Amino acid sequence: MFSANTVRHLARAVARNGGKTALRGAALSTARFAPSVLASSSSIPTNFCAQQQVAYKSTQAVDFDHTGRDAYDVSRTVEGTDACLKTGLDKLGITNPSTLYRNMTYQQLYEHEQKNGEGVVAHAEYGDTFVVDTGKYTGRSPKDRWIVLNPGSKSAENIDWNNINMPTSPEVFDELYDKAVAHFNTKEKAYVFDGYCGARKDSSRLKVRFVHEMAWQQHFVSNMFIRPEEESELDGFDPDFTVINCCSQVDEDWERHGLNSETAVVFNIEKKTAVIFGTWYGGENKKGIFSLMNYLLPMAEKPMFPMHCSANVGKDGDVALFFGLSGTGKTTLSADPHRALIGDDEHGWDDKGVFNFEGGCYAKTIDLTEKTEPDIYRAIHTDALLENVKILDDGTPDYFDTTKTENGRVSYPIFHIPNYHKEQVAGHPNNVIFLSCDAFGVLPPVARLSSGQAMYHFLSGYTAKVAGTERGITEPVATFSTCFGAAFMTLHPTVYADLLKEKMETYGSQVFLVNSGWAGGPYGEGSRMSIKATRSCIDAIMNGSINDAEFAPDPIFGFDVPKALEGVDPALLDIKSTWAHPEKYDETAQKLASMYVENFKKYEGKGSVDYTQYGPQL
Repeated sequence: MFSANTVRHLARAVARNGGKTALRGAALSTARFAPSVLASSSSIPTNFCAQQQVAYKSTQAVDFDHTGRDAYDVSRTVEGTDACLKTGLDKLGITNPSTLYRNMTYQQLYEHEQKNGEGVVAHAEYGDTFVVDTGKYTGRSPKDRWIVLNPGSKSAENIDWNNINMPTSPEVFDELYDKAVAHFNTKEKAYVFDGYCGARKDSSRLKVRFVHEMAWQQHFVSNMFIRPEEESELDGFDPDFTVINCCSQVDEDWERHGLNSETAVVFNIEKKTAVIFGTWYGGENKKGIFSLMNYLLPMAEKPMFPMHCSANVGKDGDVALFFGLSGTGKTTLSADPHRALIGDDEHGWDDKGVFNFEGGCYAKTIDLTEKTEPDIYRAIHTDALLENVKILDDGTPDYFDTTKTENGRVSYPIFHIPNYHKEQVAGHPNNVIFLSCDAFGVLPPVARLSSGQAMYHFLSGYTAKVAGTERGITEPVATFSTCFGAAFMTLHPTVYADLLKEKMETYGSQVFLVNSGWAGGPYGEGSRMSIKATRSCIDAIMNGSINDAEFAPDPIFGFDVPKALEGVDPALLDIKSTWAHPEKYDETAQKLASMYVENFKKYEGKGSVDYTQYGPQL
């Protein structure tokens, strides 16, 4: 009944996802490639796929409702010698292209991607998905991101200039800008996307324009940014910021320009323009604008707090934020069938509440299965865009193959998530959760933080890398990324900490530290905390039962640890008791505490409050 390719696909799927999911996938593949075979088979009922879909609906399966897809149709193809004049590209100096593909529909993008030969179509289990290869850059290139230091400007005075926010001169930017414009003036066509960063329709919303060479790049920003709802929004669209992406070009004069390579991602805040050279990686578009929002929102007349976090909301309107670095479980733990997803990565907090910056999600695909990440797995279908994922001979994606990169990605519009919060705005957070994967095995599964402790841990941004995550790591290595996103913080970290403190105290938000790492010893000796135990801690926070618990202060770290929670082994809450040798726990806890203290020295005397006093006591 099944073809050889389908049998191979089924065998792989059984090994990775289990028999039930694998059989469903095989049936779907057969239906796609040979519908008459499935219909005529006596061994599988003709309503097999429908039966299985019903079974999965109870666990939030995609039901292929394309309401969100069909609602996005503001496409305009602008043609003629005055095309650039009509769209405002002439203001940038771009005047030659006589065909501009502006805000194309998803179907049009899909057709252009194939016609242009920009990638291949993968037969993902839930629907065909376009796949692109981004070349040698399969992730951001942080050493090639620059911000223009305009002497005497507001941005020059306020940006936290360092090895993340690296300065370059206005003269270098002007040369690169002219080069970008000249490149597009050799083109007969270009792709233009006009949209928004910020779901709230007020002064916090940034009108953004992207000028691209290829359809898949417009596809990416169409997924990731907020799409116009009405065609009239494009009339007289005057962007607050413009990105000219010349990914096919490089800066041959990079040494003379004082840059680090021929790749350059350069933002000029004062000129409200950025140029990109030499990297095809989609994430440069997304994270560049996020860094910009991290500058603009705190500097607004009414300062707003930009956040690198996920957010969800309960049926009663209670909002939770999840901060955490890669590997801490941020995506998994914020995906809750009983709560609606506001967004998975970038948000703002103003005097009205929380709002998503984005219109989509950008998830890692390494080792992805339906069992481990059901929402992400099921979101990979029509309109999603895969980057740097291995495609097998039968056309199916192999998320376990890391030959190209361990940073395979998928972008998809947020309406691919069944229980997303359609408004993407909500009230003030009731609970703020800092996620850490402590591979030293000394942090408790959950702890309540005071206001001062919250600021300390926010500025610390701690998690740990374990053996196997990077070459040369043989024991746990502490990682501190301030504000849980140091790579994107444009201002000094204490600016964001002060904003978080003000928001927490004004709106009464509680802050908890949740450890999804090890217990009973460090990595290699202890064991990873079960997802069940971690979810039980999260549930206790969400339903408020944790507030009824009896707490005890941690003697080293100072935060309050509950003595008992429903669904959590009391011994796990007393993390020291899980170690076979308590004296080794004390030694390891002191070691981690010393790392916290050493890392925090750079914040002593900075900001409106010195938060050093709220750290570990050695």
